[in-house]
Amino acid sequence: MTDGYGPLPSDVDDRQAIEHILGRPLSQTWPTGALAPGSRVRVVRAQDWDGPWQVESAGTIDAMSAPEPNEHAQALKGELLYWVAFDTPQYDSSGEGPYRKAQIWGRYLRATPEPDA
Repeated sequence: MTDGYGPLPSDVDDRQAIEHILGRPLSQTWPTGALAPGSRVRVVRAQDWDGPWQVESAGTIDAMSAPEPNEHAQALKGELLYWVAFDTPQYDSSGEGPYRKAQIWGRYLRATPEPDA
């Protein structure tokens, strides 16, 4: 694991709010091999159920917190949870939202090339 990434100033308020809700600090230790902060991703829909988001969308891996192990009973072995900032706010499969940022299971992320400047 490496410590090379920290939150951007715009992430500080978000990080503090999430830490307050969780009752613990968010990790800033980035796992080796994880998608780097600032990486472009596509959030995809599940093959076997109607979710987790209403539509596929583009976003960026957010530096607010390092990816964390997914400890859900249905998580894949070694699966990480990433914070993703959506390019445009999104609604989840339950119709809640819009969300500008969310924690996404690694299986629903596909790395995409950087957009042309």
